[in-house]
Amino acid sequence: MAVQPRRVLVGVLLVLLLGLSHWSTHFSAPVLDPKRHAIISKCRNLHTLPGPPPNFHARTQSDRFVPGTQPYLLTNAKIWTGRNNGTEILDRGDILIDGGLIKFVGKVKDSLLSQYGPELVVLDLKGAWVTPGIVDMHSHLGDFAVPALDGAMDGNSPKGLILPWVRSLDGLNTHDDSYPTSIAGGITTALVLPGSGNSIGGQAFVIKPRKTAEKSSNAMLVEPPYNINQSFPVLNGPPRWRHMKHACGENPDSIYKVTRMDTIWALREGYNTAKKIQKKQDEFCERVMHNDWEGLGDFPEDLQWEALVDVLRGRVKVNVHCYTPEDFDGLVRLTNEFQFPVAAFHHASEAYLVPDLIKQTYGGTPTIAIFATNARYKLEAYRSSEFAAKILASNGMNVAMKSDHPILNSRFLVYETQQAHFYGLPANLALAAVTTTPAKAMGMDHRIGYLRQGWDADLVIWDSHPLQIGATPLQVFIDGIVQLDEPYVLRKPKSWQSPPEVPNFDKEAEQAVIHEGLPPLDPTSIRSRPVVFVNVKSVLATSLSNEVEELFVAASDAKEALGTAIAVDGRLACVGECRIAALEAAEVVDLQGGSISPGLTTFGSPLGLEHIASESTTNDGEVFDVLSSSGIPEIVGGSGAAIRAVDGLQFLSRDALLAYRSGVTTGIVAPLRSSVVNGLGTSFSLAAAHKLEPGAVLREVTALHAAVSHLVKGSISTQIAALRNLLLLPVEGPLREYVKQILNGDMPLVVEAFGADVIATLIVLKREVESVTGKTMKMTITGAAEAHLLAQELADAGVGVIINPARTIPIIWEMRRYLPGPPLTEHTDVSMLVTHNVTVGLGVWEVWDARNTRFEGAWSLLAAGGKITRSQAFALVSTNVEKLLTGTEVNGHERDLVATQGSGDDLLGFGSKVVAVLSPRRKLVDLF
Repeated sequence: MAVQPRRVLVGVLLVLLLGLSHWSTHFSAPVLDPKRHAIISKCRNLHTLPGPPPNFHARTQSDRFVPGTQPYLLTNAKIWTGRNNGTEILDRGDILIDGGLIKFVGKVKDSLLSQYGPELVVLDLKGAWVTPGIVDMHSHLGDFAVPALDGAMDGNSPKGLILPWVRSLDGLNTHDDSYPTSIAGGITTALVLPGSGNSIGGQAFVIKPRKTAEKSSNAMLVEPPYNINQSFPVLNGPPRWRHMKHACGENPDSIYKVTRMDTIWALREGYNTAKKIQKKQDEFCERVMHNDWEGLGDFPEDLQWEALVDVLRGRVKVNVHCYTPEDFDGLVRLTNEFQFPVAAFHHASEAYLVPDLIKQTYGGTPTIAIFATNARYKLEAYRSSEFAAKILASNGMNVAMKSDHPILNSRFLVYETQQAHFYGLPANLALAAVTTTPAKAMGMDHRIGYLRQGWDADLVIWDSHPLQIGATPLQVFIDGIVQLDEPYVLRKPKSWQSPPEVPNFDKEAEQAVIHEGLPPLDPTSIRSRPVVFVNVKSVLATSLSNEVEELFVAASDAKEALGTAIAVDGRLACVGECRIAALEAAEVVDLQGGSISPGLTTFGSPLGLEHIASESTTNDGEVFDVLSSSGIPEIVGGSGAAIRAVDGLQFLSRDALLAYRSGVTTGIVAPLRSSVVNGLGTSFSLAAAHKLEPGAVLREVTALHAAVSHLVKGSISTQIAALRNLLLLPVEGPLREYVKQILNGDMPLVVEAFGADVIATLIVLKREVESVTGKTMKMTITGAAEAHLLAQELADAGVGVIINPARTIPIIWEMRRYLPGPPLTEHTDVSMLVTHNVTVGLGVWEVWDARNTRFEGAWSLLAAGGKITRSQAFALVSTNVEKLLTGTEVNGHERDLVATQGSGDDLLGFGSKVVAVLSPRRKLVDLF
C-alpha cells in the first residue's frame, strides 16, 4: 500500500515536536495548549548542552557593540593569533575591527577597505606585538573590593557550606578601583568567582571590565546565562554556559571548623539532593514525551537547587579550589559518583605530582589554573613548585595562569605567565595560558581568546614581546572600543621584541617530582680553593663607597671577548684577563656569557621569622600591642620592652633557600606588625644553617621599627602621640638605649606608613624631634604608597623610602593615590622619588615573593623608561635597602656577589640562571 506523503510529514513533525522514539504508538493530534508547549520545550531541552548557536560566527555585529564605535584597521602588526596550539604568528599583518568584532586578520585587501569611509581609523603598529585580550579565569574583581572597604566585600557568604544558589553577580561593585588598572595590564575578560570559604561558594560570572553606558553590573556580563533573567527559562536554542565555585581542603575547614570528611559529606549531600530533583524531572519528562498528562502536575523545580541540577546535566563549568592529592582524590570520586565534569582545578599546588589521578575526573581532564611562584602561605601550598606549569604541560594537561585578584594584582597577570615561561613552560603555551586556555576552560573560546575573524574585538597591543619582563600595553581594545586614553608609551629596545631566551630547568623540574615537591636546596660550598668563572660577560660590584659600579664589560658577545673572574674564599681576586694556568685545583664554572652582580637584599616580609604563614607553630608570632588594654607584660619590659627580631630568627626555611638560589643573599626582618612599636630589626644571611654559624647574623640590631596606619589598632592621632612620647619623653626599660641611638642619629627609626597624610605628619614629627635634640634623626618610611606626593618634602627632610610592595596595589584606603606608572602615568613612584633625589629601596610583603626581588628591580628599571640607570636599579634591591634599614654603609668589598649563567644577562635579566654566590663574609663560594 502506498504511503501517504501527508501522513509522513505529520509523523516527522510529531517526532520533532515531542522527541518521541515510538511516536506511532502514541499518536494524537498536536497539543495546542501554550503551557504544554512550554513544558515540552523545557523537557526537550533538558539534555541540550550549552554552546553558541550554529550561525554564531556569521554575526555581523557583537551583542556588546556600542553604537557609534569607530572601526579600526591595525596595520604592520606582529600577530599572535592563538591558533595552531599558539604557534601561529602573522608577521606584518593587519587586523580590521568593526561592530565590536574582528572582521579580518591577515593581509587586508583594498576591496574590503573600500567599504569604509573616513570613519575608519588606521593605526600603523610598526611591528608591535598584538595578542588576544588577557583572560583571567580566577578573579574576585569587583567582589573583593580594592581598596578593601567593609561596605564592598562580597566574596563569601557565611550562611553555610553548600550554597549553589548565591551569585557573585549580586555583589559585583561597578566602582572598584581595579577595573582601569586591570585593563592597563591587558585584562579584557575575567571570571569573577565567589570566595573559597564554602564547599560550594555559589555561581560565578564572566565579565568584561570596561565602562558601560548603563553603568550596571549586569551590563558587564559576557553571555550571561538565561537564568539570571528568569529563574526557570524556557529555551528555544542551546543554553549558555554557567559557572560555579567549589572548594575543598583548608579554607572551608578553617572557616566553618569542619574536617575534610565533613566537607566531602556536605558536597555528597548537596549533590544527592540535586540528583533526586534531576530524577524527578527526568521521570516527569518521560511521561511528557509519551503524551501522558493525566495527573502530571507541575514540572519539579527548586530555585535553590536548580543550578546544582544543571551541574549534573553538564551545563555548568565547575571551578574547584583544590590543592592536595587527598582533596583531588575526594573531588575526582565525587565527579564519578554523581557524573559531572570539572572545568578547572584552581591553585592546585600538588597537581603536578598527581597528573594521572586528575585525569580520572569524570568527563575529561580539567584545566589546571595556578600561580607561578606564590606558595607556602599555608600547608596545602607548601609543596608548590615553580616548575608545575612545565611539568603539567609535559603530561598533556592544559595550564592557565591566574591572579586570584586582589591576592595578586590582575594588572600583572602577564607577569605570572612570564615567570611560568622562565621556569620552563614553552612560549606558545605560556601565551595560551592567559588567553586561549582559560577561554576554552570557561566555554568562551568561540568569542574570546583568539584573534580570528568573527571573534570579539578584544586585543592588546604591546610595547615588547608579551613574555618579556616589563611588557606593557600600548593600547587595549574591548569590544572594539579603545580603553587607554592617551597612554604613556615606553620605547623598548629592539631586542625586546623577540621572546626572551630563558634558562633550562629540566633537571630542577625532574628533582621536584622525584622529591615530591621538596627537592634539596642546599648548595655545594667551596672553601679554601679558587673558583674560576669563565666566559663572563660583565662584572658589577659595590665600591668602597657602596655604589654599584662596573668592574668589567666584554666588548662583544663573541666568546673570545668574554672575560674571566677568580674568587678565593668568596672574594674576587681577579676580573677580566686572568691567568689560570697555575690553578689546577680550581673549580671551574662556565657562565656561558653570564655575569657577576651584587647580591640582593630582601625586606618587608617575615622571611627569617616564618616558614608557613597560616601555621602558628612555624612562626615567631606577633609581638604584644602596646596600645592594647593589657599592654606588654612587665616581665618582658612593659612599654619599654625591646623586642628583638634576632631572638626569633629561623634559618633554612624553603623560602629563604629559594630566594638565595635567586640571588638574594641578605635578609632584613623586623618583628611582625602588631602595634605602633614593633621592635628591633636584624640582618642575616639567607644561606646560614643556624644562628651560631659564622656570618649567619650580620647585624644583631639594625633599626627600631614602628607602624602608623589603619592596619594597626588605635586612631592615627593616638599612634602618632605614642611615637612622639617614645622619642621625646624618658623611656624606662631596655628600649631606652636604642631610643638614645635614634635621637643621636646613630640608628634609623623605620616607620611603616602608606598614606601621604601620615607621611607628612611623620616629617613634621622628625622636625619636632630634631628641634629638641639639635641632631639629625635618621628616618625611613616603608610601605610608602603615596610617598611620591611628597617627593620634594621627603628629599628636603632627608627621609628615605622603601616602597613595599614594590608594584603597589591600593589594597587599603591609605594607598589609593599610588602612582601606577605606564601606560597610565609617565612616572612610577620609584622614578618620581629618585628624580627628586630621595633614597629609595624596594620590598616585598610575603615571604614567597623574596625570590622575585631580582625581577622587581627589573620591573622598576623598565617601567622608569630611562629615568633610572641599571646601577640605580641594582641599588633599589641591594645597597639602598641596607642603607635605609641599618643607617650605615656596608663595606662594598664585603658584600656578596651572584654569578648568573647564560644569555649575557645579569640578575635583572630574564635570560639568566643563578649558579653561584660569592660570599667574602662567609669565606666561601656556594654553587647550585
